[in-house]
Amino acid sequence: MTFNSNADVSGSGATRRGRGGAIAAGGITGLGGIALLLLNLFTGGDFGALLGGLGGGGYAEQPESEITQCDTGADANENDSCRLAAASLAINQFWAGKVTDYREPQLVLVDGSTETACGTASNETGPFYCPPEETVYIDPTFFQVMRQQFGAETGNLAQLYILAHEYGHHIQQITGIFDQYPDNGTGPDSNGVRSELQADCFAGGWISAMTEQKDDNGVPYLQAPTEAQLQDALEAAAAVGDDHIQSQSGYVNPETWTHGSSEQRQRWFATGYKSGVGACDTFSVSGRDL
Repeated sequence: MTFNSNADVSGSGATRRGRGGAIAAGGITGLGGIALLLLNLFTGGDFGALLGGLGGGGYAEQPESEITQCDTGADANENDSCRLAAASLAINQFWAGKVTDYREPQLVLVDGSTETACGTASNETGPFYCPPEETVYIDPTFFQVMRQQFGAETGNLAQLYILAHEYGHHIQQITGIFDQYPDNGTGPDSNGVRSELQADCFAGGWISAMTEQKDDNGVPYLQAPTEAQLQDALEAAAAVGDDHIQSQSGYVNPETWTHGSSEQRQRWFATGYKSGVGACDTFSVSGRDL
């Protein structure tokens, strides 16, 4: 995934907030640490205690500020924070054409940690969407660790998949899906699993159409993803399937699932990518076909 270098990505409205602090990649080593980071990224669970604490504790909350040095696609290609802010322009434009009276969520890039109506957002909890605030919280330092641990090929498209997944939850919030299908516990057929798979599908739908969103000068924000980049995003989805995560402890229990299996997460992402967001009604299919 690459932004067109001359695309105008200024004015995203994304802000930075937090207490300061950052993850030091040297403090997390081996596949176990990476697995926990990926778990945080896609589930919003707080596994900081397992990692020995990664937050920015001891820092004073800083005033909310705008994302700076983020004006062109070239800036977005070089900087994680700018990349996320720039992608929000394309994602909002996409959904504005799909949802009547669409309202944009706020995008907050967390520096260390910050308090929200849904609890503390930090580099321990990972990206999440807070429905009462209609706000997406994401700490870009996760991507620095992933890149340093995995290498440069870790993939910018995987970052945008994560962001688009959280924006998918915003669509569920403003269109009433969350109200229609409230939390009913865990399990392979639960509303929680269905909502997560739908968010994966929504993300795939946007990625398939992301070259269609353009700046005010008619320049597409993004270039089409390569097959290697798509495979990277699919592998990231598989890494955080409930069955894959549970298998690390040697015991897989579908009745405790909250996000779906690796196969499901990949398949619903692919469904959105191939068939568009109109094919993402995960609530109408039987549990067998989910």
